[in-house]
Formats: sequence, C-alpha cells, structure tokens
Amino acid sequence: LIFIMHLQEFVTVLVRDPRTQKEDWWHSYIDYEIFIHTNSICFTRKTSCVRRRFREFVWLRQRLQSNAVLIQLPELPSKTPFFNMNNPHHVDHRRQGLQEFLEKILQDALLLSDSRLHLFLQTQLSPEDMEACVSGQTKYSVADAIHKFASLNRRFPIEDEERKKGKDADSDSESSSSGLGRSDDSISCGCKASPASEES
Repeated sequence: LIFIMHLQEFVTVLVRDPRTQKEDWWHSYIDYEIFIHTNSICFTRKTSCVRRRFREFVWLRQRLQSNAVLIQLPELPSKTPFFNMNNPHHVDHRRQGLQEFLEKILQDALLLSDSRLHLFLQTQLSPEDMEACVSGQTKYSVADAIHKFASLNRRFPIEDEERKKGKDADSDSESSSSGLGRSDDSISCGCKASPASEES
C-alpha cells in the first residue's frame, strides 16, 4: 500500500505585542508585531516577524484596493478620535481588528499575488520604499528585500527564549539596520515593551 500525503497549505498570521514608540518630543504611536508562519509557495520566507503601525495598514489597504478593483476588501478597525493609547481595551480591540483584516486578505489568491503585501509582511521597508521596489526603481528586487531583511533579523521570540536558557550570544543577530529604507530598533522582535505615552 502506498499512501500519498497531500500537505495542505496554511498561512498563520498573528498581530500581537502592541508597543508605544516615540516619534518626537510630542508625538507617540503604537506599532504591532506581525508574525507569519506558512508553508505556502506564495511566500519567499516561511517565517517572518515585522512591526507595523496603523497608518501603514491604511496605506496597504488603499494600494491593494487600487490593484484589485473588483474585490471588496475587508475593513480596517475604524480610526476613532476617541482612541486612547493608554487604554488596553482600545489597543487590543484595534489589534484584533488588524489581525482579522490580514487573515481575510491572506485567503484571497489575487491579493496574495501583490508584491506590496509581501513587502509589508516580510520586510521593514517604508511605504515609499515598498512602492519604489515594486515599480523597479530600486537596485534590489522584492525577493532580495525579503531575504536581506530576514538575514539581518533572524531572531524570533521563541528563539530568544532558547538563547536565554543557553546563553548563546550571536554576534550578528543584534543588527537592526536593513540597509533597505527605514531601519530602527523596532524591527527587532521579542524585545521589552516601551513605556506608554500620549498619542496626538
């Protein structure tokens, strides 16, 4: 008897770990970790971890909608003027809404073919740099950008826990500069949360 196993494709997406980031003296914002684990052939990397803020989700939805006019995209959680960064219920409600948005998008084959979605989920490029990359105005391709980001940001929260136990120091795992547009401390996953402050 020969058993043929068909490995079903899956994409797991988690939006988690909201953190307050200081933009300048007066302004702060919250960003969220997006964790992807998949065996889908659509993805360049099978595991990735990036941080994105709400306005970047808004940009992504607008771009996906302009490229897939006939598809009714899921809504993002509404941007309410009463949103309070210091209210855990408000923050978690938005986090859940962002996760549901991505879960629905990742079920659509047409949307999965959009390079912007992959750059959004698997690199820390800014919207401007994602647009430049997709339109061929950069020296690196979409796949190059994803591989480069992954090679400089290999650590994931589970691996961090393992390293703490083994005290295994990795000299190049601390790098937070991608060389591909925006780079800051926020790309390192599994770090401690920053103290909360006001959003304007």
